[in-house]
Amino acid sequence: MPSTTKRLKITDHSRDHAGMTYVYPVVSRRAGGVSIGINLNPNNACNWRCIYCQVPELKRGAAPKIDLAQLETELRRFLLELVNGDFMQQQVPPEARRINDIALSGNGEPTSAKEFEQVITLIKQVKQDFTTLPSDLKLVLITNGSLINRPYVQAGLSQMASMNGEVWFKLDSATREGRLRMNNTRMSIKQVRENLAIATSLCPTWIQTCVLQVDDKPATDKETDAYLKFIDGLINEGVPLKGVLLYGISRPSLQPEATRLSKVTQVWITSLSERINALGLTVKLTP
Repeated sequence: MPSTTKRLKITDHSRDHAGMTYVYPVVSRRAGGVSIGINLNPNNACNWRCIYCQVPELKRGAAPKIDLAQLETELRRFLLELVNGDFMQQQVPPEARRINDIALSGNGEPTSAKEFEQVITLIKQVKQDFTTLPSDLKLVLITNGSLINRPYVQAGLSQMASMNGEVWFKLDSATREGRLRMNNTRMSIKQVRENLAIATSLCPTWIQTCVLQVDDKPATDKETDAYLKFIDGLINEGVPLKGVLLYGISRPSLQPEATRLSKVTQVWITSLSERINALGLTVKLTP
């Protein structure tokens, strides 16, 4: 594995720290330790274009064909380095020297990979072979949720449920205008609700919501009220959400809107967190 003196930090989620195609390590604010990233979109292609996305040269599209043999080789090699090598000591700040999860994330929507179910099977086998990994090691899918209705995705989620798996399902807005502005998608709120219901029925699922200011203005009261109404509706319908991962931006966007974006105030994000919590959901807040 290539060596480097550059330490990992929460403000840098570069995919090239380990010099691999599919596997990369990051120090995750939300995970609270080292997250082993699986990038199924090395072509920088996604079916959405979120205005806060940090992917360089992002383009519309789907994941390319995944070389499963290469992915397995990279994952095994990196896990060996984490478990038996000095990667933690050389690359990771002392306070983050724990392996928290394996996360399917990367440079686009991971569920667009046709081999998604096979990837989950592969990770399961590799985890079983590394008996010294933490017993509570999570497998996290970070997704925009748009392809949850596909059979191969559902088959993968069913496997994840037996692997201490979690789905982090993106919901930045509950209005058509807000999703178009934030995520550049026309996915209907009806489809969002249906896909969330599917995800929660197959694997423990959190809603993940990014909040930010555009032109120094946070989301309007109309936007916030619609979001809270949608969450409340899910609860009343009995959709078994684990809670909400509410977070602000910490790394620079690489999208055209970058100069217009800024963090919301601590008061604003705390207020939203309290309003979600009042509905009866757990909130994990990362300002």
